Amino acid sequence: MVKSVQDIEVEGRTSLVRVDYNVPLAEGTIVDDTRIRASLPTLSYLRERGARVILLSHLGRPKGKVQKELSLFPVARHLESLLQEDVLFAERLEEAERARQDLSPGQVMLLENLRFYPEEEHNDPSFSRRLASLGEIFINDAFSVSHRAHASTVGIVQYGGLPGVAGFSLLEEVKALDRLLHPQRPFVAVVGGAKISDKLESLQALVERVDGLLLGGAMANTFLLALGYELGDSLVEAEERGHAWDLLQRAYAADVKVVLPEDLVVAKDGHIKVIEAQAGVPSGYRALDIGPRTLDAYGQALAGAATVFWNGPLGLVEKEPFHEGSVGLARLLAASSAFRVAGGGDSLALLRRFHLTHAVDHLSLGGGASLEYLRGDSLPGIEVLLHGKDGQP
Repeated sequence: MVKSVQDIEVEGRTSLVRVDYNVPLAEGTIVDDTRIRASLPTLSYLRERGARVILLSHLGRPKGKVQKELSLFPVARHLESLLQEDVLFAERLEEAERARQDLSPGQVMLLENLRFYPEEEHNDPSFSRRLASLGEIFINDAFSVSHRAHASTVGIVQYGGLPGVAGFSLLEEVKALDRLLHPQRPFVAVVGGAKISDKLESLQALVERVDGLLLGGAMANTFLLALGYELGDSLVEAEERGHAWDLLQRAYAADVKVVLPEDLVVAKDGHIKVIEAQAGVPSGYRALDIGPRTLDAYGQALAGAATVFWNGPLGLVEKEPFHEGSVGLARLLAASSAFRVAGGGDSLALLRRFHLTHAVDHLSLGGGASLEYLRGDSLPGIEVLLHGKDGQP
């Protein structure tokens, strides 16, 4: 069992906290601060006990280069408004090394985007030790990046030797996802998104765990292609259709009920219509959402479910009107008595956009991390908390 921040002495100690402040920005303004708010319980706990708090995060994918538009400076200012206290911002690591000496009890400092340093994603030992030298204890409160063996998730403990524990947000994620590893049945998974190649291993693992598997989004197109359906100009991964076919056969052999789209919402040059999936998508058209018959089939498959996991949108939700399948699914879940978990940034954004967060019991902030956790894989960022610098993350 991973140790909690409550299991370690924090009073007056300089605490390095890995948070996930990878938030959407529009012209320097934070569009959604859910991930920032998720860190507040841990920050409050530390500050109330006089800990000096140094926050580590990334934003976007700068690939080891400084990109002004991916600076965490707007996040620091937003965090100030939430804490109602000044938050120091260290633009360079050298600044943090100087400023840490003068931090007051309860004071918070946020470091600039760690992915501006190529050493971060390489889990470079020297860089890890340099980060570790900033603090006395390490707290991982970023489940969503715990499947990455980076300097700020693993190296601080592995190479820097700091004692590592979990923050409240990470613990909440693990608690909810553990209920999916040992689910009440029937257990139904709904998986959408764009590409089967991104989720193939996770889908293979889910087939071993679930009683029902509902497939949607552009990913489902590759499964339809494997069944011999015409997909027009829809997004498909033709090279993956063999894997899609094999997955369907494994599911049927395991007596897992698979629901694929029966009808599709397709579009061409602004013209939108609903077609039967078996009839094929006409040339020039793209499948962009599930249709009403498919949603009805989903409803039947979800009826009586005791546990539901949803990862990935069922259509091109960022464009009207191709959010309707996903919103319809959310409304089905809202009426369900099952234990419901949703993961993945697009799914979460949709639930918040349509004020449907009440449709699920837990909103997982980690899409990729939650899928890997459900595969039964050990996540490096959690494994290192269990075994410390002598573990094998």
